[in-house]
Amino acid sequence: MDDYALLAKEEMNKSINSLRENLSSLRTGRASPALLNNLECDYYGDKMPVTQIAAIKVPEPRQLVIEPYDRNDVKSIVTAINASDIGINPVIDGNKIRLIIPALTEDRRKELVKKCKSYCEEYKVAIRNVRRDMMDKLKKDDTYTEDTRKRAEADIQKVTDESIVEVDKVYKEKESEIMAI
Repeated sequence: MDDYALLAKEEMNKSINSLRENLSSLRTGRASPALLNNLECDYYGDKMPVTQIAAIKVPEPRQLVIEPYDRNDVKSIVTAINASDIGINPVIDGNKIRLIIPALTEDRRKELVKKCKSYCEEYKVAIRNVRRDMMDKLKKDDTYTEDTRKRAEADIQKVTDESIVEVDKVYKEKESEIMAI
């Protein structure tokens, strides 16, 4: 495989991994600490991820318990949860914060599937942009003959197609997870 195709594959794999990480933060009706991965709260004037200033536990399938390492951080974590688009009301229980995850309604499930689909479309565009950039670099490279350039372009296209299929596979997995009752 050509060097440009390998470089494109590496960049596309980074995009797919980023997609998986973003999709893990979508609420699926089950408690998961990944739900709070992108949540940042005010920590002595700085923005810090909640996962770094608190322990997150899953005592029950539909409940998360957040235990801040410093009891003074409870209010800032609650404020961050309320300001986020998670859609769960936190319950303060002494030095802990409980998040009871309600069962998803059919409408909410469909809405989450649409959101998941839009994420996947964004990442497909990112993958196609990587392909375009690699093709441009390849065309500017004078060391390639016409035949090797055509072969390298075919390799880049093959890697792009494989990456798009992988994004579709990730989408189908997440869709079935969201729609499962």
